[in-house]
Amino acid sequence: MKLAIADILKREGFIKDYTLVEGKPFSSIAITLKYMSDRRPAITGLRRVSKPGLRIYTKRDEIPQVRGGLGLSILSTPKGILAGHEAWREHVGGEVLCYVW
Repeated sequence: MKLAIADILKREGFIKDYTLVEGKPFSSIAITLKYMSDRRPAITGLRRVSKPGLRIYTKRDEIPQVRGGLGLSILSTPKGILAGHEAWREHVGGEVLCYVW
C-alpha cells in the first residue's frame, strides 16, 4: 500500500522519486521530496482521513475534491490504490485514505 501511494505521489508531481531500501529486519521507502524554484516544498499539507477506528467510504459521485482541484485525494478501491480522479474515471468508489495538497 505504501509503495502504491508513493507511486501516485510521483505520477502526480508531488515527489521527485522513491526507492525501496532493502533491510535485514524490514524494508523501507526512501522518498526524494520535490521543491519549487523558489525553494517551497511541493507538498504543503497532508491529512489522513480514514483511521482504524473510523473508516470513511465514498461513492463514485461523491469523491471529494481537495482545495478546489489543486490537491489530491487517494482512495483504496476494488481496482487498487487510486487517485481521486482516476477512481472517478474508473467508475469506482472506496475508502478515502488521505488528502494531499
